[in-house]
Amino acid sequence: MKNLFVALIAAAALAGCATTGKLSSGERLELYKAHAGEPVKDFQYFGSLNGWTELGDSALAVWTRPNQAWLLDLGGPCLDLSYAPAITVTNMMGRVSARFDRVIVHGSGPGPHIPCRIDSIRPLDVKALRASEKELREAKITERAAEQGSEAD
Repeated sequence: MKNLFVALIAAAALAGCATTGKLSSGERLELYKAHAGEPVKDFQYFGSLNGWTELGDSALAVWTRPNQAWLLDLGGPCLDLSYAPAITVTNMMGRVSARFDRVIVHGSGPGPHIPCRIDSIRPLDVKALRASEKELREAKITERAAEQGSEAD
């Protein structure tokens, strides 16, 4: 059943990106949600992030290791998240906890940076997520090649 759901999400994402060639933040969020597990109360934080991906203004994925990632749902819009060059995730003694810790957006200009509360944390199946992203990329390449072939006729 989960594979069918992922396939439907991938098809919807492909339909949405056919004209732009790129997934929107909302489409990426749906893809990530499809590969997220049940909510957990916290996760181990090793002092720095291996990477992060904005998924709109109310969610993001953070990588704590190359093969370990977490989907963070935020308690409302987090200003300038989609334009931020850097973020900080607060933690207590190496643990990031839902409802207690926050994401702080950096580089969005002068002035105070309003922390965004983490409402929920869900582990991501990184291997399955990467496989789905690869399938979407390959499908877009095939679709573009077909479009170019029909334009040449």
